[in-house]
Formats: sequence, structure tokens, C-alpha cells
Amino acid sequence: MSVPEDEERLLPLVQRWPRASNFVLSGCAATVAELATFPLDLTKTRLQMQGEAALARLGDNARGPAPYRGMVRTALGIIQEEGFLKLWQGVTPAIYRHVVYSGGRMVTYEHLREVVFHKNEDKHYPLWKSVIGGMLAGVVGQFLANPTDLVKVQMQMEGKRKLEGKPLRFRGVHHAFAKILAEGGIRGLWAGWVPNVQRAALVNMGDLTTYDTVKHYLVLNTTLEDNIMTHSLSSFCSGLVASILGTPADVIKSRIMNQPRDKQGRGLLYKSSTDCLVQAVQGEGFMSLYKGFLPSWLRMTPWSLVFWLTYEKIREMSGVRPF
Repeated sequence: MSVPEDEERLLPLVQRWPRASNFVLSGCAATVAELATFPLDLTKTRLQMQGEAALARLGDNARGPAPYRGMVRTALGIIQEEGFLKLWQGVTPAIYRHVVYSGGRMVTYEHLREVVFHKNEDKHYPLWKSVIGGMLAGVVGQFLANPTDLVKVQMQMEGKRKLEGKPLRFRGVHHAFAKILAEGGIRGLWAGWVPNVQRAALVNMGDLTTYDTVKHYLVLNTTLEDNIMTHSLSSFCSGLVASILGTPADVIKSRIMNQPRDKQGRGLLYKSSTDCLVQAVQGEGFMSLYKGFLPSWLRMTPWSLVFWLTYEKIREMSGVRPF
């Protein structure tokens, strides 16, 4: 039975437009989490890009010595050589990315959970459904956000280019979008989308699936209630699992996105994500896939904590039921 028009106008916005509201709420929570943890993301990206074996094909000096050794020295090196505020270089496209990405993945996951897979009234939700939902949500959210992620990764490397005496590629976020679009067309904005989507599927299988599963397990099987303690424990577990599953794909994604390209937008170093994977393992060893794992984990855990605590609180304040 439909709600009369006059009564519908009196309903809160979150009830009149639930999906749009969830998109906005998750975007707000993601913005807070991104600002709080972005320096760790920058540190992780710098670590993942150094010592890239494939760069040797571009010239004898293209690869160069690895300037950083470990997470702390990397962060200190950025502060000393580029300035403290450079720890937030690329934060604007990162916020753009997470508003689109987090909004897309949260709306998709909840739609799949409630409408497609029909979560039980007793809140029991099979793990296999949660895994599929988490992976599909990551695919949708990341595909939509790929252009902003591409700009974020490339802008994060601008400080390093300056130190190496190379010309800067971008004057700002909008110039980066315009230049990538001019050089590679629409296709160029989705460069690296395959490893990006692969990573997002794995990360969200770790993040969304783990958080949802752990939270409801604690609520249904322990004395804990749906409160900040439960949210904190669940987000800690989700951050750890997401980092373990997502770091190798994150290394591949970052390298493919940052590689030089020809006029047609095709990469000069790697033909595909598989090619990048093979070259990394053969040239640098298997553990190269876990370069930047520590800052990735140290970032993912507080990011998950800030995001989920903020998201759950915003939902509560807005009159939306808990996740």
C-alpha cells in the first residue's frame, strides 16, 4: 500500500530516499576516515612504487636506488624533503574517490543483502552470501570511482618526481583529470580498472564481509550489544583481513596506474595485471607483492575503525537502523 503524498512529504529524508541517504552518509564517514589516515596511504604508495624492476627497460638510470627504507623512514623523508603538508598530497582526489567508492559499495551491499539475498528476520546471514555481496559491492564501487583513484595515485607520486628533477605532470586535481582525458580519452580515465576492481573485490570481501559477519556474530552469540565496543572489535578484524587480501592487488594496481603511457593511453611497462604480477615476482621476489603492507595495515585498521564508528553514529543520528 502506497503512502499518501501528504504523509510522504512529512517523512524524514532518510526514509523518503533511503539509498541516496545511505550514499551520502557513507560518503561523509569516508571523508572523515580519509582525512585522518591519508598520510599512511601516501607512505604505502611511495613504498610500493620504489625499486620497480620493469623501469629498467626505460633506461639505465630509470629505476635508480630505492630512496626509502621502511614506513617510518619513508614518512620522515617526505616531511624533511618535501614538507609536512605533503603527507596530504593527493588528498582531494582521494576524498572524491571515497565519496563515490564508499557510497557505491555500501548502497550495493545493503541492496544485495536486503533485497536480493533476503537477510533473515533473526539477523542470521550466511557467510557465502556475505562474501558474494562484499565482492560485488567492491566491484561496483571501484569501477565507478576508478578515474578519481587514478588521479590520486598519480598525484601522490608528484613529490617524488620533483625530488628526482623530473617535471611535474599536474598543476592540480582538475588539471590532472583534464590532462589524462586529453592524452588517453575516456578510456584513459579507466586505466588500471581491472586490477583496481580485483583489489576492491578482495578488500571488500575482507572489509564488508568481515565487519558484517563479526558484528552480528558478537551480537547474536555473546553478551555484547550493538554498541561502540562491538563496532570497534568488528572494524579491527575487518581492517586486518582486508589488508592481507588486498595488498598484493594494491601493489599491482598502483604500478599499472602510475606507469608511463603512449599517446593511445597504453602502458609502456605492463601489458596487463597478470604481466605486472609476473614481472614483480620474477624481478623482485614474491614478497614484493607485500611492499607497503605495514602502512597498509596500519592505515586500513584505523580507517576501518574511523569509518565504521562514524558511519554507525551518523546512521543512528539520522534515524537509520544500524548496519
